[in-house]
Amino acid sequence: MMLESLKNYLDNYQVKFVVISHAPAYTAQGVAGLMHIPGKELAKTIIVRLDRELVMCVLPANFHVDLGILKEATHAHAATLATEEDFRDWFPQCETGAMPPFGNLYGLRVYADRSLEQDIEIVFNAGTHRELIRMNWEDYKRLVDPIVMGFATENAAEAA
Repeated sequence: MMLESLKNYLDNYQVKFVVISHAPAYTAQGVAGLMHIPGKELAKTIIVRLDRELVMCVLPANFHVDLGILKEATHAHAATLATEEDFRDWFPQCETGAMPPFGNLYGLRVYADRSLEQDIEIVFNAGTHRELIRMNWEDYKRLVDPIVMGFATENAAEAA
């Protein structure tokens, strides 16, 4: 039960948060639409392979990882999206594709897109396709210590 583990983790650090339940949705944009949350306010987690290392990228739902920017900024030789087979076993308590953006709990380096700092809060999947957590961005940064940088670009369909 990832949600219970995550709630306990946040409670241990005395972090205020809200759990939001919703009908099942399997894409970040689908969740945003279902919950009437602008895509820029819902964070999604994407697993990327930088050379041989798996890393977690956290970005707004209506953005995508620009692998070229990420590769250059991290001085990697290669940057590719990881496949589900690459990372499924790293998150045994989570439904595939619903990992919360806490790579620190799984031994993964976390990159957060700079655009997430524009909001006071961050909202993200809580390990299932039916629950979200809303919490303060500064608390998230304190707990996860992500590398904050610009690596995401807005999806063209969302920008129109």
